[in-house]
Amino acid sequence: MFDQMPYDCKFEWGRRGAKEAAKRGEIIIIVDVLSFSSTVVTAVNFGAVIYPFPPEEDGKAYAEKVGAELILGRAEAAKAGKPTLSPVTFNKEHAGGKFVLTSLNGAFCTWVASDVPALLIGSLLNASSVAEAANRLRKELKKSVTVVACGERWAEVKEDEDALRPSVEDYLGAGAVLAKMEGRKSPEAKVCAAAFNSSADRLSELLWECGSGRELLARGHGADVEHCSQLDVYKIVPVLENGIFTANFYS
Repeated sequence: MFDQMPYDCKFEWGRRGAKEAAKRGEIIIIVDVLSFSSTVVTAVNFGAVIYPFPPEEDGKAYAEKVGAELILGRAEAAKAGKPTLSPVTFNKEHAGGKFVLTSLNGAFCTWVASDVPALLIGSLLNASSVAEAANRLRKELKKSVTVVACGERWAEVKEDEDALRPSVEDYLGAGAVLAKMEGRKSPEAKVCAAAFNSSADRLSELLWECGSGRELLARGHGADVEHCSQLDVYKIVPVLENGIFTANFYS
């Protein structure tokens, strides 16, 4: 099979990429900049406890089982004054709170890749810190690392069509992490890191103008795009342990 197996640092896309990395038993970094990863990083930074859960399953029943609050959709949460799949809705008032967070991309990729030596959450917000953590874990566990850019999903997809829509924000987020990774990088990982390095001084502009950014802006969530486009504002690295993301500082 012709894949990225010989390398220490790899790059993959979406649900299938997450599954393949999990099969290889690697350290996995999930990157979903707009907005799952950025929301998890921000929420955990404020002391919240996050339970990732796939949207196809019964999130309400799961929340009741673990004694957590199921995060609502953006519009519904806004009316109720509660946090949602938006990083700017979390603050220090949510410290100690337990929340079940679902999403079509980041949460799903986390769910299918949860049985690995280590699963970390990366974003632009904590890119350098998550790279540092992964470098340490790679040496300690003697495992290679795969960074998974989750991408988006095409709307109204037929059964025989590929639903994955590669997204520039996740490619840049993955590249920001890979640019700081040590070890032998696959060609895929090198190109991804190079894309970030050539764009690092234009992150805000690119996220505002990309398809996902314009979609959020049109829906009134411009504050999310502004927040998620910041580089290295948090030192926290969320790590999945027993199905929960909690605070793990590595720098």
